[in-house]
Amino acid sequence: MNIIRKASTTILRPQFNYQKVILFPGDGIGPEISKAVIDIFDSAKVPIEWEFHEIHKKRVTEQGDLITEETLKQVKALKYALKGPFETPIGKGYRSINVTLRKRLQLFANVRPCKSIKGVKTPYPGVDVVTIRENTEGEYSGLEHEVVPGVVENLKIVSYNACQNIAQYAFEYARANNRKQVVACHKAGVMKQGDGLFLKVCDDVAKNYPEIEFSEEQIDTMAFKLANDPTKIDVMVMPNLYGDIVSDLCAGLIGGLGLTASGNIGKDCEVYEAVHGTAPDIAGKNLANPTALLLSGIMMLKAMRLNDYANRIENATYQVLEEGKFLTGDLGGKSTTTDYTKAIIDKL
Repeated sequence: MNIIRKASTTILRPQFNYQKVILFPGDGIGPEISKAVIDIFDSAKVPIEWEFHEIHKKRVTEQGDLITEETLKQVKALKYALKGPFETPIGKGYRSINVTLRKRLQLFANVRPCKSIKGVKTPYPGVDVVTIRENTEGEYSGLEHEVVPGVVENLKIVSYNACQNIAQYAFEYARANNRKQVVACHKAGVMKQGDGLFLKVCDDVAKNYPEIEFSEEQIDTMAFKLANDPTKIDVMVMPNLYGDIVSDLCAGLIGGLGLTASGNIGKDCEVYEAVHGTAPDIAGKNLANPTALLLSGIMMLKAMRLNDYANRIENATYQVLEEGKFLTGDLGGKSTTTDYTKAIIDKL
């Protein structure tokens, strides 16, 4: 028998090839939406074991990290993790948990697919766009200092290796997912060396993928095109800061962050996450929408090559959203988290 631990509960299942996955339930609504995902995966008989780990409220390392070395090592060992929303404590001395995970685990690529969902009304039907963001450098390198009082210098780091990794990943993703176009987004007209290096590497990598159409756009032009007609855009690859902004813009095109999946990909491990906030105002009230974490979990299952399970859960989720009978408040409905979860399970 396999022993599967869920918080304080131990569940026995028949022996099967179960794979362990780290679960960080999260703050605020995190535990509720994590439970919804667990219940749906259990109903679909997904062959994984959840190993719960904590992200702390106080620093546990001298660098101000909120996560222990042991947990970081376990993520690498098990390769896959699913993370609910977390809130970094306010005040100096704490490092963002997302920054910690990306840097310490070298999760160099953030992948955000945004696809229109039937039943969710937006001004832009037919959106199917993917943002692939370099996750470790750029303006988020954390290298800043005060030159003289009142003048702060923030260093934007762009390296050949990081550009090569993200460009290679973007084209491999496009090839693996039958995508036809990749556009590199940049501001090389102004940052000629930094963004210029990024653009040159993307152009060089593109030559190895002749079946994929490659183009480049200034990031401000791309923002205009997304607002004008996002249906003409396929896969975008870009440096860190631009990707942070554009991926949220794309989420807005399909109905919000509550419907957006996200994965952080490294060479050794992968962390999938809900990118919305902790929503403390509705925490514990059974009102939260678990869709973002669920879709991120589905992305993870596909990466684990558990496609049959992923497709069943994905189809059931989209059916419930399209029918519109059991929608949570953020989607214009009046259903509880429990009602929405049960509706998906019934479809399974």
